[in-house]
Amino acid sequence: MAKRRVRSAQNASRMCIVCGVDNPVGLGARFYELDGDELLGLFRPRIEHQSYPGRMHGGVVSALLDETIGRAINVTQPGTWGVTVEFTVRFRKPVPTDGEVKAIGRITRDSGRVFEGTGEILLEDGTVAAEGRGRYVKMALADISKEGFAENEWFADDLALPEEVDL
Repeated sequence: MAKRRVRSAQNASRMCIVCGVDNPVGLGARFYELDGDELLGLFRPRIEHQSYPGRMHGGVVSALLDETIGRAINVTQPGTWGVTVEFTVRFRKPVPTDGEVKAIGRITRDSGRVFEGTGEILLEDGTVAAEGRGRYVKMALADISKEGFAENEWFADDLALPEEVDL
């Protein structure tokens, strides 16, 4: 594993299923911008996120990857967000529910209105458990959700910012 420097944290929301801090059934993921223009999503699964005992549900894995890749455009284009057009995932290994899960996302193609990206779910030992690939339409938050979302539901993450992470 290699150490990667963390540049900043991305915002969280109140009720998003992936990053919502007040959503009792949400994933509670946090997102950090890394050197190299990649985005890191950190998530600690709970028993409610399993499929078979001790394994994360594939839909939860997919949601985490999709969110991470879709947010990655914000690393180089602040204020721009991705709305999923197409998403595929390949599962390589089970993702256990008993430890921290890391998702990495990056942009691989940017053609103006649409961008594409890839990402991986990494196990604690650095092994790739799942790979995702998606296409997204660029949109501003004001165009995605109802009026007042950015002012009332979207805010800076108040968790301590790690200086670096092991990937």
